[in-house]
Amino acid sequence: MIRTRIAPSPTGEDIHIGNLYTAYINWVYAKKNGGTFIVRIEDTDRTRYVSGAEEKIHQSLKAYGIVPDEGVDIGGPFGPYRQSERLDIYKKYAEELISKGKAYYCTCTKERLDQVRKEMQAKKEIPKYDKYCLSRQDEVKKTIETGSNYVIRLNVPSDTEVVFEDVIRGKVAINTNNIDDQVLMKSDGYPTYHMAVVIDDHLMGISHVIRAEEWISSTPKHILLYQALEWELPIFAHLPILRNPDKSKLSKRKNPVWASWYVSEGFLPEAVLNYLSLMGWSHPEEKEIFSKEEFMRVFTLERIQPVGPVFDIKKLTWMNGQYIMQMQDEELAKQILDFYKDANFDKNIVERSVPLVKERMKTLKDYENIALFLFERPTVYELDFSDKKDTLRKIKERIDSIEDWEAATIGEEMQKVATKEQIPFSKFFMMLRVAISGKKITPPLNESMEILGKEECSARIYNLI
Repeated sequence: MIRTRIAPSPTGEDIHIGNLYTAYINWVYAKKNGGTFIVRIEDTDRTRYVSGAEEKIHQSLKAYGIVPDEGVDIGGPFGPYRQSERLDIYKKYAEELISKGKAYYCTCTKERLDQVRKEMQAKKEIPKYDKYCLSRQDEVKKTIETGSNYVIRLNVPSDTEVVFEDVIRGKVAINTNNIDDQVLMKSDGYPTYHMAVVIDDHLMGISHVIRAEEWISSTPKHILLYQALEWELPIFAHLPILRNPDKSKLSKRKNPVWASWYVSEGFLPEAVLNYLSLMGWSHPEEKEIFSKEEFMRVFTLERIQPVGPVFDIKKLTWMNGQYIMQMQDEELAKQILDFYKDANFDKNIVERSVPLVKERMKTLKDYENIALFLFERPTVYELDFSDKKDTLRKIKERIDSIEDWEAATIGEEMQKVATKEQIPFSKFFMMLRVAISGKKITPPLNESMEILGKEECSARIYNLI
């Protein structure tokens, strides 16, 4: 039974776009194989906990159509799915590890730990805990009984090769001499990621741990915990980390990183997911644009390349524009109305304008910049009309005389004005365009005037005069 998961932490504004990528791969792999996808909230880092972040994570996943089969909101047979509600479970297994000699109590102060780290760095050794408390457990336990703060550490064996097979990267081997005696339970009674993730993944029956490559170095610690608790290992697959175009790690200093930002900027969720699917993976037929269903059909973990792919927002913007162009006019109008629901745009105008603007749009947010003049009269003009009043009066007179108000007729009648006034068509229609819209660049002018209506076009010319 295939069971995958993501375990985001509510420590930011929302879910990171890199975590959305991981979520999508986990979701697709589970669905492709008739399995179950789980969302588990890892809220054990109380110092970085952000109120409201968990709700934002769920909202963003829903906006992108990545709906879990089990999780905090919907429950499931292996709950609770919020780590802060599982503390008794972690404590039980921590005590079991201590009883087996696989973990131990530690009462070292921050000052002592800092000193040990400095000494190791001075010797050019890997800075890690020196197992000081391991050999004095009786004394440590007595100190704990008096009320001293303590943590529980993993007892990492020395000079041991930990080897595992990664679906994406092949065989990975790390010597335990390079691994610290990681804290498993913190002094506040909460587990660290390393402790909680192993226990939760096992108890929730996770078959495939599909996560970012930054966790590769932690995997041997997790394997040691699996072995200490005599549990079967899941299958590991470490996805490449998304990079900026300059190959640096994707970060909010250089790129928008929150998944909700892309929705708020008018990117279509399906376009974003399509672009994310190409991060380190390529379609067998070398397609760039394909549906979620097609991706699910042809996707394999083995086809993912381990080299960090470039997340280029310019390329995403281009792809989003392709999605908009291929969308049915009726559906695009619906998306625009939903995106601008607070603006109360006239539905009829939106529907009639979509064929005129869709090829110019790269995001839903572009619609307002392109077509706002259809809803609001301009107040600023990109031309000076101070010496064009007579021409404007002739234009208004001709507009008022038109009986068959449609684009072709409007164009013909306006050409007559230009010819009579001996104004080149290019100059005349630029003036008319700005008079109607305020801008030099707009959707097709005659069609836009048809949508605005005869009375509105006449009124705009009159106001300008």
